[in-house]
Amino acid sequence: MIEVEIYAAGVRQPDKMLGLALELDVIPNLRYKADTNHDVVFMEFGGELPSIESIESIFRKIGLEPRFVGQLPQAGNSGKKTQRIL
Repeated sequence: MIEVEIYAAGVRQPDKMLGLALELDVIPNLRYKADTNHDVVFMEFGGELPSIESIESIFRKIGLEPRFVGQLPQAGNSGKKTQRIL
């Protein structure tokens, strides 16, 4: 299981919550919940993690600017922007 937390200011608005639910409910093996007190969405992927870009595009499609909280899982990191130095 892969967990991702995303801060998106304004996600607590009813139209944004509905839009997010419509987009996320079609992703297989995804469980999510929104902490509307803090504008944070918690996501758990039971299968393969979609690319970070595709997750960002879901939020941008409904007019939100996503900010990932914590370290990103390597499975979803495409390496297009920056790569981790070992």
